[in-house]
Amino acid sequence: QLQLVESGGGLVQPGGSLRLSCAASGITLDAYAVGWFRQAPGKEREGVSCISRNFGFTNYADSVKGRFTISRDNAKNTVYLQMNSLKLEDTAHYYCAADRTTCSQLLAEPEFFFNSWGQGTQVTVSS
Repeated sequence: QLQLVESGGGLVQPGGSLRLSCAASGITLDAYAVGWFRQAPGKEREGVSCISRNFGFTNYADSVKGRFTISRDNAKNTVYLQMNSLKLEDTAHYYCAADRTTCSQLLAEPEFFFNSWGQGTQVTVSS
């Protein structure tokens, strides 16, 4: 059974960095598109980044391009989100999701393709 566990969040000052991890069990992640999503209080969940299955093509929301990097370690069956130059507006609860679909579809309709949301990890950017 698919299970994803997010970790790595925390409190960081503006301009700081964090690396989030999405560890999988029950599936082999390189056969899945894996997306990172975030939800801030009072806002809808938004797609942040995605790495495609097999070839590992990456997608980023405009708001994080140039600052966030998604990667996958097949040996550890884990997808990472390296977040640099963090801004106050990056504060949110971050979740990962995985499906055999494409990144564009997973980012556009995550609830359609994935229903095993984990606890997520909180990222708070504050001075």
